[in-house]
Amino acid sequence: QVQLVESGGGLVQPGGSLRLNCAASGRIFSIDHMGWYRQPPGKQRELVATITTSGRANYTDSVKDRFTISRDNAKNTVALQMNSLRPEDTAVYYCNAEVRRSRFNTYRDYWGQGTQVTVSS
Repeated sequence: QVQLVESGGGLVQPGGSLRLNCAASGRIFSIDHMGWYRQPPGKQRELVATITTSGRANYTDSVKDRFTISRDNAKNTVALQMNSLRPEDTAVYYCNAEVRRSRFNTYRDYWGQGTQVTVSS
């Protein structure tokens, strides 16, 4: 099995910063894309940022120039540095990874359990 474990959420004031971390473990042959999604209260889950194995990043427009995604391929980890946080960034943030469990398997999506980020004064 494959597990994704997130950490780093919490309560922060507007304009503050938080860093989310996610570690993938278990039966992993290779990982393709990794990313972060979020689900604001009462809304659907949405893309925040993704990153390829070569480090090419993609961001949703609302977080460009404020958030930075990074990954460590050797450690199977992905991080999200969030700066200049706004109340509308409040959401449960989920880590995502496309994992291949062996050379005989295809890639499939795995998700973390989610971590709450609350931006409020």
